[in-house]
Amino acid sequence: MEEDILNVPLNVENLIEYQNDSVVSREIIKKDLGTVTVFAFDKGQGLSEHSAPFDALVQIIDGEAEITISGKTNIVKKGEMIIMAANEPHALQAVNEPYKMILTMIKSD
Repeated sequence: MEEDILNVPLNVENLIEYQNDSVVSREIIKKDLGTVTVFAFDKGQGLSEHSAPFDALVQIIDGEAEITISGKTNIVKKGEMIIMAANEPHALQAVNEPYKMILTMIKSD
């Protein structure tokens, strides 16, 4: 965990900046039981379909994301969240605008 973010209030939208034509990430907590990572996706950028061995909570902190889980597409907007179950195939895409998200991954039993 980075020392500069410990024990101080943080504006989550300012934890990471957009970069042209890129997906940017910043891991802010890494523990044996899981991680918390902040992402910024420029418009048109995404993560192709994959699965993870952890339950995951995605919180949109800016913009709008297209998140497909097991073939079902969801539009998730600023202030909303979605839970992705462990081992379910999922993909994330910035279709209409850039977006930022917090990804919290927690190991499953």
